[in-house]
Amino acid sequence: MKKTVFLGALTIAGLAAGAAAAGTLDDVKARGTLNCGVTTGLVGFAAPDSNGEWNGFDVSVCRAVAAAALGDPTAVEFVPTTGKTRFTALASGEIDMLARNTTWTFSRDVDLKFEFVGINYYDGQGFMVPRDLGVSSAKELDGATVCIQTGTTTELNLADFFRANNISYEPVPIETNAEAQQQYLAGACDVYTTDASGLAATRATFENPGDHVLLPEIISKEPLGPLVRHGDNEWADIVRWTLNALITAEELGVTSTNIAELAAGTNNPEINRLLGTEGTLGEMLGLDAEWSKRAIMSGGNYGEIFAKHIGESTPIGLARGLNAQWTDGGLLYSPPFR
Repeated sequence: MKKTVFLGALTIAGLAAGAAAAGTLDDVKARGTLNCGVTTGLVGFAAPDSNGEWNGFDVSVCRAVAAAALGDPTAVEFVPTTGKTRFTALASGEIDMLARNTTWTFSRDVDLKFEFVGINYYDGQGFMVPRDLGVSSAKELDGATVCIQTGTTTELNLADFFRANNISYEPVPIETNAEAQQQYLAGACDVYTTDASGLAATRATFENPGDHVLLPEIISKEPLGPLVRHGDNEWADIVRWTLNALITAEELGVTSTNIAELAAGTNNPEINRLLGTEGTLGEMLGLDAEWSKRAIMSGGNYGEIFAKHIGESTPIGLARGLNAQWTDGGLLYSPPFR
């Protein structure tokens, strides 16, 4: 579920420069809604329910930003994007931010002129196969047909892995996760490869998830996170520190259930600064004092969001792993609210 490479880099960079000339926060406030780019549908991360309401891990980040900037977590227009269309949508100004399990890479940051504001999920590319294929390692996939999304770094990682292990494969190109799922279940490909979190989310929707195996190999680093256009540092700060607020809230024990009590004031100065009862952090962002309180209340802290949408008690069943707080042996770490 990743990553367009260099396609149209100069065009995208030009679009981004123009779109960032005006202040995004001003545009969002004038419009009254946040336009947030998401995937076309990946259960647990971003998908509409039967009533058309979007839910998921990435969706929660969009809602938190809307709560911080507009005071309303529902003031979001979700714009589905594919691996090919997502960067053009951001560069052109069609969307204000992209929260679509997208990998932070050098070329996207520098050449495509985007700004990744942080990492909300540490991931890696994996492989899913039918259990009856009888393989236990990706190194046993010589000659396999592989469903792979076009316009993504997944293609490059796959080619590198098979070449390094001196085995061959036949790619079956697809554009969306829904198409990949359909092709894979129909037997058009032996293997589906994408981010391991995406594989777990996809498998959870199968009628018989136990008939499919996630192989042990993780063949890449995929730091996923929200991004905005270069050239609008004020807006980047708002999105970045909204994500940091969700992470810090978990670290400090601020939850959706106790936040009202804690917002009355505590003996912990950082909690007070986070929730706006002390200091002027909101003013520094061009927002009011309660911006982060609203962001946290919109869906809970990072841990609550993770547990609700993709955690071990959900059908997706992802353990925190690298996405645990740094205090629990993970990589999740926010700069201080000071």
